[in-house]
Amino acid sequence: MILAVTALAPPVSAADGEVTFTNGGVTLHGTVVAPPGGTKLPGLVMVHGSGAHSRDDYREQAEAFARQGIATLIYDKRTEGYSQFERSYSTLADDALAAVEVLRKRPDVDPARVGIWGLSEGGWVAPLAASRSSDVAFVVTLGANGVEPARQQAWAVENQLRRLGMAGSIVGTASTMLRQLVGGGVFPEAHYDPVPVLKSLRQPVLGIWGAKDILTPPGEAVEIFRESLAHHTLRVFPDAQHQLRRTTDGFDKLPGYAPGYLELVGSWVHNPPSASTADAPPAQDRPSTAVAPLAWYEPTWLQLAVLAFLLVAFAWYPLFRRGPAARPARWLSATGLLAVLGFLVVDVVLQMTMGKGLGPVVAGRPLPWLALQLLSLGAVAATIGTAVAWWRHRGLRLGVLLAGGVVFVPWAVYWGLLGF
Repeated sequence: MILAVTALAPPVSAADGEVTFTNGGVTLHGTVVAPPGGTKLPGLVMVHGSGAHSRDDYREQAEAFARQGIATLIYDKRTEGYSQFERSYSTLADDALAAVEVLRKRPDVDPARVGIWGLSEGGWVAPLAASRSSDVAFVVTLGANGVEPARQQAWAVENQLRRLGMAGSIVGTASTMLRQLVGGGVFPEAHYDPVPVLKSLRQPVLGIWGAKDILTPPGEAVEIFRESLAHHTLRVFPDAQHQLRRTTDGFDKLPGYAPGYLELVGSWVHNPPSASTADAPPAQDRPSTAVAPLAWYEPTWLQLAVLAFLLVAFAWYPLFRRGPAARPARWLSATGLLAVLGFLVVDVVLQMTMGKGLGPVVAGRPLPWLALQLLSLGAVAATIGTAVAWWRHRGLRLGVLLAGGVVFVPWAVYWGLLGF
């Protein structure tokens, strides 16, 4: 049951609650949103989800919490040492602890009742911060994961592609791309395991999920939190998405938060229950799966070397004019170059837009992907013709190009260009 909390006066303005704090030489700026005239208030530090965020991204919720008698600190996320390819949950946790220290020193706050709220990526960071300091009285998580980041991302990407109507080889290729990012060391914190931290917590934890979350595997998260935490309250909102916004399918975001979410946080922070309780885990369309490590033939350096060789081999024929010419060779040079360069473009678009930038989908494949597959089939046919021409003439010009065609075949199979 959600207890009603009497609404207090509007929270202070941004100018009244400006704060700064430092961690590792980086100065962070924030705002404390609190009801005026309060005494012995519980405090809440809000920790960001992934990506670039300012304090204003969480102001609406902070004001709702402040109206329920909670002093809430929101702050601008660090940019130094944080990017798509660089981040440290340990550093982010220390940022949150520095914010906790600021909030505990306010005269209107009860230092024994200051906790941390974390959304999504913050669901990894907030428990980590709490595990490091007894100054953190409680933890609230929203859309938190019980699995490692690489596994969560693979599940989320496939959800997006399937929602766009994609199936077959393009979905497998997206998975391979992710494995390459992880194996190449450019997916930060890919294998962070939240379970040991959750098992170490002794503070009460309020975990909240939307049943229609398509970014976090919510059913698995509820089960892992229930099995790992000593003191927990786990709640699932049936018509809510990742950020607890109202939704019809998990992908759209309707105005307003799920009814009861903000009130639940307010009442729980004021009076965390002594007994652990948990809602039933929501159903998932499919379970998440661990991201397999790269095999011996898959290292990123080898993929880059093969890619460079293919570009050189296919460009060799028109640039190196000495030697006999053959129509299949011209086709192999053209189709091979277009397939490889086109794949690089599709790779970037797929990673940056999660498939949304690839246009219409036909037979489970976006049109650019279908075009690449047709080019790849043409390159295979042209490789056969070039092999015949090379057998007749045995020249260096045809030999280099033929080597490119031979290498292209397993490369295209690996990346799904010749798959269904």
